Amino acid sequence: MIKRFLSLEWKSFTRSAAFQTNLAIKILMLFGALYFIVVFSLLGAGSYYIIEDITESEPFQIINKFILYYFAFDLVFRFFLQKTPVMNIRPLLYINIKKDTIVNFTLGKSVLSFFNIMHFFFFIPLAVVLLIKGFDALGVITWLIGMLVFVFTINFLNILIDKKDIVFYSVAAIFIALGALHYYGLFDATNYTVLFFKGLYDHVWMVIIPIAVLILIYKIVHSFFKSNLYLDAGLSIKHEIAKTQNFEWLDQFGMLGAFLKNDIRLITRNKRARSVIIMSIMFLFYGLIFMIGAVKPYDGPFSMIFGAIFVSGGFLFNFGQFVPSWDSSYYNLMMSQNIKYRDYLSSKWWLMVIVTVVSTVLASFYLYFGWKVYLAVVAVAFYNIGINAYITLLVGAYTRTPIDLTSNKNAFGDKKAFNVKTLLLIIPQIVLPVFLYFIGMYFFNQLIGFLFVALAGIAGFALKNKVFNLIEDIYKKQKYETIAAYKQKN
Repeated sequence: MIKRFLSLEWKSFTRSAAFQTNLAIKILMLFGALYFIVVFSLLGAGSYYIIEDITESEPFQIINKFILYYFAFDLVFRFFLQKTPVMNIRPLLYINIKKDTIVNFTLGKSVLSFFNIMHFFFFIPLAVVLLIKGFDALGVITWLIGMLVFVFTINFLNILIDKKDIVFYSVAAIFIALGALHYYGLFDATNYTVLFFKGLYDHVWMVIIPIAVLILIYKIVHSFFKSNLYLDAGLSIKHEIAKTQNFEWLDQFGMLGAFLKNDIRLITRNKRARSVIIMSIMFLFYGLIFMIGAVKPYDGPFSMIFGAIFVSGGFLFNFGQFVPSWDSSYYNLMMSQNIKYRDYLSSKWWLMVIVTVVSTVLASFYLYFGWKVYLAVVAVAFYNIGINAYITLLVGAYTRTPIDLTSNKNAFGDKKAFNVKTLLLIIPQIVLPVFLYFIGMYFFNQLIGFLFVALAGIAGFALKNKVFNLIEDIYKKQKYETIAAYKQKN
């Protein structure tokens, strides 16, 4: 039966309308995978020697001390990017196939995820280095098995987190509490976890513990999916109590107000849309890496502008690139109505502008690091409103990726969202403001560089009508391709 499932999956993949499209992007994704393989391999092979050179402590002890943060970051990374593997199981429930077989195959698909495989290229080279350094072979093997078992444990835990909000909030609360206690010097969890991770090497029998945890997590996830594997239960549409959200004050804006109300309801009611708000808040603090000189490799004048792009533009990039994908579930119906594309696009643009302004105000805490730092944020905010807001709308016209509003996955984007056109549009989004700043600073001074960036945004805002005519024409030309793409299930 597993062989038959594999055959069905392969046919679903090769017969999809998207299989023969974007060949260049598939090749680009392959190079991206090879890049991460090389990076993880170099980190695995070189981390021991790097720690040996920069510290006087024993490298393996340091690795075991901070491996907790490695797995914590992996869990966060998976939460936003790794998509839970699915099967079209509804037809399978009508025929004589054991539910255990369906669930085991579906969960088994996640084991082959690249999010798991890339960790092999970190831990295996590291284990080889430990053997070269004379560590006990049996201890290294049990330690390696323990690390790889934890990778798969996080894989299944991530699936459960995606489906059960209570698990997400519990895990998030634990890591936030541990991070806060560590930051204020009240409690350092790594002083205790290092004993366990190092114990996997010192006491080979301890490898039983992570294996037992993996089995337990798998059984919990298996039980959850199996208990919801019914047409009238887990697969039925979930109906929640409706909440009245009229936003009557928006009625004064006519059709534009109607679309704005729809977008606000979408953001407040759906898991995926709410994750965009979370990401936008995180991007408010993203500039701390580039703009205040806290990280030496990023300490430079151009890094300041680069970081400022995302401080005020977090929502703009995360939300705008998926216009009109946010409405993919009812896009066909919407296109059959007497709706002007201009009103539809204007509502998205105004929503991005409003949130960009709010983000800029919230980012005023950057004044603590100097008025020039916050001036960079303000200057780039003008650019985001006058230039990048249009560009993200253009990106949305070529994305055509249906969005599951009930899932947090792909909050950063989706592999189908990238094609040659969207990649080319990144140039004016990121490279152009940095270039304008460079011209102003090179020939004049830093303040003139900020002024050039801001003036570009103001000029774009002044040309709003002409730019919108162009964007509207592109959306109309892409209309039927977009409708066809939203009908694809695989």
